[in-house]
Amino acid sequence: MFWFSSYIYVPVLSPYVEHLGASYFMVGMVLGIYGLMQILFRIPIGIGSDYLNRRRPFIYLGLIASGVSCFLFMWGAQPGWALAARAVSGIAASAWVVYSVMFAGYFPKEEAGKAMGMLQFTTVIAQLTSMMISGYMVEHWGWNAPFLIGGIVAIAALILALRLPEQKQEKRQNAIQIKELAGVVKEPLLVKVSLLSVLAHCVLFITMFGYTPNQALNIGASKESLGWLTLAFMIPHAIATLYGSRLFGGLLGDRGKLMLGFAGSALFTLLIPSMPTLAALCLTQVGNGFMQGLIFPLLLSKSVSEIDPFKRATAMGFYQAVYAIGMSAGPFVAGWMSSVYGLTGGFWLGGIAAVLATILSWVWMKDTKQKQLKET
Repeated sequence: MFWFSSYIYVPVLSPYVEHLGASYFMVGMVLGIYGLMQILFRIPIGIGSDYLNRRRPFIYLGLIASGVSCFLFMWGAQPGWALAARAVSGIAASAWVVYSVMFAGYFPKEEAGKAMGMLQFTTVIAQLTSMMISGYMVEHWGWNAPFLIGGIVAIAALILALRLPEQKQEKRQNAIQIKELAGVVKEPLLVKVSLLSVLAHCVLFITMFGYTPNQALNIGASKESLGWLTLAFMIPHAIATLYGSRLFGGLLGDRGKLMLGFAGSALFTLLIPSMPTLAALCLTQVGNGFMQGLIFPLLLSKSVSEIDPFKRATAMGFYQAVYAIGMSAGPFVAGWMSSVYGLTGGFWLGGIAAVLATILSWVWMKDTKQKQLKET
């Protein structure tokens, strides 16, 4: 319900802002501020949750912000209001730090990958169900319909969350210090996977959560048919998040799986501008959805794999704040390139980011494995 309320309008967001009279540059600002707010809020939320040893208040915060965001979109039909609403939705998404850590806490440490795969799957299902209906709703009931439904779902989720039991870590002999939490960011593996996630989110927020719907409309697709684009991306994405490790983990290892995911994503992103029909464009989304589904659960599990439990919200806050740079800078720079070179320029930027991530995966994950062998 949390992600449903946040993503129900995403497929129509960039066309909606363009409909309000905004340029591609302004569209990029609206898309990019979502990530910028997460850069600012995710680390403080993670540190605050660990320091207070509480999770529930931050979940309330996320749901309230998600609902407020939806209603702000309805409040005014100008690009400035859309910018403000998307900023608040970025605050909402920042609370995912606490969701992730709280859910992982129900599993043994060695099952962190399984837990993150399950959590990513629920995220994808929420995104799929919400994004599938947004185009239909706009076509039949107008631009405000997804915002209204999203706000109602956020309110319902908040009511349910009031019964959520608090999850606390065992008390330590000495109170945890802020400087101790700040030292988490020096963990080498955390820094590397965070930077890889920056590039992964650049690609995601340039393509499916960015300008791919605009590309579909440009080649003659209707707003209602954008649901097929979402379906083509999300179903393979969901399959990969659940079964990617079983299919490729033993054969390729972590480094191989990341390289396959990033290289495949680069290929399918670069193909987007040359697709002449909606059906052909959907095929690129099938490939992109699956390849990106290999990447995200693996990076998410590795971000906390070497972190003590009482520091994990801080580590997750750092990881999610850093990758939010990609969510912000990717569509922002792509918006500028699209204003100058057309939408093709933005998709080329996404492809280049994925190629760079492929190279870094080869270098960094190799170093990580060697370190583990030495320690063994």
